[in-house]
This record gives sequence, structure tokens and C-alpha cells, in this order.
Amino acid sequence: MEFHRFFFYASVILSISVYLFPIMANSMGINYGQIADNLPSPEDVVPIVKSIGATKVKLYDADPKVLKAFANTGVEFIVGLGNEYLDKMRDPAKAQAWVKQNVQSHLPATKITCIFVGNEVLTFNDTSLSNSLLPAMQSVHTALVNLGLDKQVTVTTAHSLSILETSYPPSSGAFREDLVDCLSETLSFHQKTGSPFLINAYPFFAYKGSPKQVPLDFVLFQPNQGVIDPATNLHYDNMLYAQIDAVYNALASLGYKKLPVHISETGWPSKGDEDEVGATPDNAKKYNGNLIKLMSKKTGTPMRPNSDLNIYVFALFNENMKPGPTSERNYGLFKPDGTPAYSLGVSSTSNVAGSNTTTGGTNGKPLSPIPTPPSTPTSSSTGYLSISPATERYEFVGTVLLASLILTKMLLW
Repeated sequence: MEFHRFFFYASVILSISVYLFPIMANSMGINYGQIADNLPSPEDVVPIVKSIGATKVKLYDADPKVLKAFANTGVEFIVGLGNEYLDKMRDPAKAQAWVKQNVQSHLPATKITCIFVGNEVLTFNDTSLSNSLLPAMQSVHTALVNLGLDKQVTVTTAHSLSILETSYPPSSGAFREDLVDCLSETLSFHQKTGSPFLINAYPFFAYKGSPKQVPLDFVLFQPNQGVIDPATNLHYDNMLYAQIDAVYNALASLGYKKLPVHISETGWPSKGDEDEVGATPDNAKKYNGNLIKLMSKKTGTPMRPNSDLNIYVFALFNENMKPGPTSERNYGLFKPDGTPAYSLGVSSTSNVAGSNTTTGGTNGKPLSPIPTPPSTPTSSSTGYLSISPATERYEFVGTVLLASLILTKMLLW
């Protein structure tokens, strides 16, 4: 590394530590997207990831430069196979060739522990994609078995919360009826292979859609009265935990009560368009800062208090080439120059919603539906694995189903 670059990044990391070291989280995960033309080199990203205490990184591809840069660091990796590869991966020979080139070649120096095949496939309403999902997952897993890697690398896929028919109150969580058959086969695969169930969850969309009805403190993990699930008497003081428990209930309803759930994406943008209410540096600081503090406590949700939260924060960097509204380009904890996008900066874990999980009582009130917001276009923060020039997508927020139309271009990795 050239001296001037070393000096620059050394000074950046020193400044980062002042902002972020007080709230480092054990087993924190981070999404490392690269839809930008101004990001640091992978070698320079290594100390940035370590500065926030992240021990797990999720890629949207299997970028060899990144995987090589993180060799012998101990950081765990989830690598991705884009939706555009699903049909090809149905072929066992092609799947094995991909695993050899993109996974086996980096082991054991780089700790790759999981491959996610496809992103939010079932909510694209594309039968060619959904019909290819499980066969592709099976082919990739078979390749791992053939190569003797299946004990150290699992295979999964990431879902949007819109696979749920109902999610509010959490005890009513259930999958969409039209997806149950497909999901049941996928869940059986997870159970047999020991892989986790991945969900992308964004309380930001709930607040953006209904800012007058959705309490801001409830979505930002700030102290608030909270709500009580009338069926379980469990008290919820933040929306993300309620969403996670809705997924647990949906899984239990199909007989998969013990299947592990990981949150593969969640985050809050620091900037947005005029109609993107709540996209501010202060709200992003509160959401991500409070979330990281909760993760460091290694406690679970009201329904699963003894289960560690396996959460991947979205995202490491602001990405200037992502399509969609302004928020899409401003989910990063860091700017492209490696400096913090905002200070996360509170060292205390007190006064954070979710830090003391209790059952219902005088501090809560029964859950009531979140009103349906005005019908306005929204966008998920996952613009990586686009399928067509115009893809209609949906995000669940409580009982609200927000329709979104994303105009994207094909991104080949």
C-alpha cells in the first residue's frame, strides 16, 4: 500500500473508532454492496469492517477481490448467486463449476459459511424464477456435498417480508396462501440441510408509508409505551422484533418451529427524496445505533428471548450508482471515502427499546392495525439482483402491504 493511502486510511480508522468503538456489537453482520464507482479498494475495506466490530459480511456476489482481501481475517462471509443465475444453476455440472471457482478456491483462508441463491425471488411473481429456485439451491448443495464442503457451507435464499399474508399482531404471522406449497418445499430443504431462513426487514417503509400513524420511536428502538400482542400477552417496544416474531409464527404454523431465522437485511437511509419521510441522518443514527447496541446484548425477541439475533445491517457504504429514489443510495454507515455517514456515537445501552423484554402489563397497550398508507411508489433497498426493466415488488409493514415499482437495469455480477 502506498504511504499516503496508508496514512489516509489510518487517520480515517482513528476517527471512526471515536464514533463507533463504544457500541461495537458481538457477531454483527454487515451487507457489503458495490453498486458504485467510488468505493475504497477491498484491501482498504478490511479495517473499516473491523472498526465497527463486524464479524460477518454478506456479499451480493462472490467477488474474488473481496474474498481474497479478507483472507485470514476470521471474518465470516455469505456469498450470493444472483437471480439471473438461477436457471443456469439448475444444471448440477454448472453449479459444481461455480462452487469450485467461487467458493472452494477461497477456502479455508477466507471463511465462507453460506451461499444465498437468489434474492426475494418469490415476490417477483415470476414463475420461471420461482420454479428454478429450489432446484438451483439443491444443485448448489449437491455440489458442496460432492466437494466435501457441505459441513462448513450452507445454502439458503433471502426473502422479502411480503411472503407473509399477515404479520400483525406477531402471533397472527402467516405466509401467503399462494406461496405455501413452494415455501414448504424450501423449508423442508432448510431443515434437512441445516441452513437458516433469511428475511429482509425494513421498518423504515412502515414509517415512510404512514408517518402520522406509525410512532417514530417504535420503529427507531427509542423508549416508547410499546404494544401488547393480545394472543400471547407479549410486549413489543419496536417494530423489527414484531416482524421477526411474525416470521417465527408463520414458520411454526407450517411445522418449522425450530428453524433458525436470520435478518439478512435491515437498515435506515440517512437521506431521501422529499416524499421519503424519515430519511434523515438523525433517524439513521438512532435506528442503526440502537440496533447495534441491542445486538451486542445477545438477547432475542419477546417470543425467542434466548435466541441470539443474527442480523446483517444494510449497508456498509452509500452506493452512488444504485437505481431508484435517493434513499437507495444512502443506506450506508460510511461514505465512499471511508468516513462515517453519521455518528452512531452513544456508549450506553440504556434507554433503548428492546433492551428489557417483558410480557404485557401496564406499560403496553393491545396491538391495533397500522392504517394503510396512501398508495405511493416505494422501493426496497435491495436493488442488486434485478430481473427485468420493470419489476413490481411489495414490502410488508405490519398489516400494510406497500406496492412498489422499481425501474432497474440488469446487473450481471
